[in-house]
Amino acid sequence: MSGSPRPADLFASPAPVLSVAPVLLPAPGRAVDLEIRVSAPVTGNDLPVLLLSHGQGYSHHLSSLNGYAPLADFWAAHGFVVIQPTHLSSRTLTLDPADDPEAPLYWRSRAQDMTRVLDRLDEVEAAVPQLAGRLDRGRVAVAGHSMGGHTASLLLGTRLTDPHDGTEVDLAEPRITAGVLLAAPGRGGDALSEFAAENIPAFLTTDFSTMTTPALVVAGDKDTSGHLTVNGPDWHADPYTLAPGPKTLLTLFDAEHGLGGISGYDVAETTDENPARVSAVQRLTWAYLRTRLYPGDPAWQTVSAALTAGPDAVGRVDAK
Repeated sequence: MSGSPRPADLFASPAPVLSVAPVLLPAPGRAVDLEIRVSAPVTGNDLPVLLLSHGQGYSHHLSSLNGYAPLADFWAAHGFVVIQPTHLSSRTLTLDPADDPEAPLYWRSRAQDMTRVLDRLDEVEAAVPQLAGRLDRGRVAVAGHSMGGHTASLLLGTRLTDPHDGTEVDLAEPRITAGVLLAAPGRGGDALSEFAAENIPAFLTTDFSTMTTPALVVAGDKDTSGHLTVNGPDWHADPYTLAPGPKTLLTLFDAEHGLGGISGYDVAETTDENPARVSAVQRLTWAYLRTRLYPGDPAWQTVSAALTAGPDAVGRVDAK
């Protein structure tokens, strides 16, 4: 470790961030056009792209391009261009669920939103002139929390059977080379609660065996998610346990579904509010993606050793 930067050194000088929203991408065939938020450091070039998929919290605006500021702001301040769509499942939209068999969670459309963004990065740059020529389109990652974690897993290679027509669904996006799944749903079948089996049939056939893209799976050891699973906190580790390597599992001690409060600043629905835990998630997820997108970069080794070892460890790391 001699000569390696300390964790404090890695995060000592966050860059000022520009954030532009809404950026509108016309989307024929979609119920409404796609709105995104773009956040980036004001300086720097060859910036990697990080797609961030929101979950389905109780609050109105967290499930939109306006959510997850603790993560988006941090990642952008440390060198990523973070792009956040408002998925059709957002509470900010008033769509008629009778108009789409995928309602209310729009699991397929969510993943397609991300592919649409990557297809149209030229339009994103044109809409945010400060980004012109600054993107590294060869380094793309995805992250998502809760239902957003499900979206991210589909883009990383997870498959399922469409409950409406019985076809296998493959939404893997080859341009994405790393991912972070935060409190993501686990396997289907008998692991689901009665509520989930009846109301989210797409979860029944989740198959992680095809999720081959490298990913960090983040799970809270107190995240029981009883409305979705009968397996308790272990369910959220399924994307690690059941997927092929290379995968890394970060189990956060005493963390519930909000992982300390990552979905927004001062969110009342966060049952385990803990600013120190949010800080750890910010740093560990950034470090993982940094090392995955830039092989040989010591960020993950340095930060994980500092935060997941010793008496003050925030969690445990497993890898395969």
